[in-house]
Amino acid sequence: MSAESLFVDVVRSGFVESVHRARVLAVAADGSLVRVHGAVDALASPRSSVKPLQALAMVRAGLGLTGEALALACASHWGEPFHAEGVRGILAGAGLDESALRCPEDLPLDATTRDAVLRSGNGPARVHMNCSGKHAAMLATCVVNGWPTETYLDQAHPLQRAVRATIEELTGERIAAGGVDGCGAPLFFVSMLGVTRGFRAMVMAGPGTPERRVADAFRAHPEWTSGTGRPEARLMRAVPGLMVKGGADAFLAFAHTDGRAGTVKIEDGGQRAVIPATVTALTALGFEGPELDELATVSVLGGGRPVGEIRVR
Repeated sequence: MSAESLFVDVVRSGFVESVHRARVLAVAADGSLVRVHGAVDALASPRSSVKPLQALAMVRAGLGLTGEALALACASHWGEPFHAEGVRGILAGAGLDESALRCPEDLPLDATTRDAVLRSGNGPARVHMNCSGKHAAMLATCVVNGWPTETYLDQAHPLQRAVRATIEELTGERIAAGGVDGCGAPLFFVSMLGVTRGFRAMVMAGPGTPERRVADAFRAHPEWTSGTGRPEARLMRAVPGLMVKGGADAFLAFAHTDGRAGTVKIEDGGQRAVIPATVTALTALGFEGPELDELATVSVLGGGRPVGEIRVR
């Protein structure tokens, strides 16, 4: 499958300063293709977009988190105070503390929180790393099952084998290649088609199933899966029933309760182009509203004021 790529222009003072090329896939409620740009059947690295599927594997393995804590298990959070406290709560519930985490130390991505941490004389910490919710949930799953906690990131660990099997099941693809994500967890390469298939399976599953438990918690608490004011959270608040999960290097996946779904990958990893490309996919599927209109472009600043925009060509 191949189709012409979508292009996202960065326009400054009327001049096209940079161009991002995007792969975009959008499918209708019945699963038929609505819009395709680029090689969406080729292998891709979904990065953190796969977190809801990883959380599903944990729930199936006995993880008992609900509500905000379960949403946080799927999160690429911005390190706001409630995120850090949520991570500590998950760990405490498993009889662990921050020292059990194996993700890298980091400062909060949220600028206000980061400044507060630095002003208080503190520095990078594992609890602030954007994947710490997932790592805490992985540790809690290990405790429930009596699995080793020190090696929970190893590819051969029972937890990671369960994650791999779940991803293969929901994407309908055999894992062709693997690697290591930025947080240290195993990463599995699949196609955009496969990720879209997996997201649809989660939101369309029956009420009370592990798939729906994860998807419902994710959608009920959008700030916990990204951050207050983040574009992903804004999209979910604007479109009830929509699940949106972004990942590093400009990957994003989404699915709606009715089966409309899609994925976006900016080929050069340019994160700034993801949301405009995503809005294009959502619009092609019939979603609309003032919030989508606002997110369709991103302001380019000069001297602190808008002098251009990032927009789909």
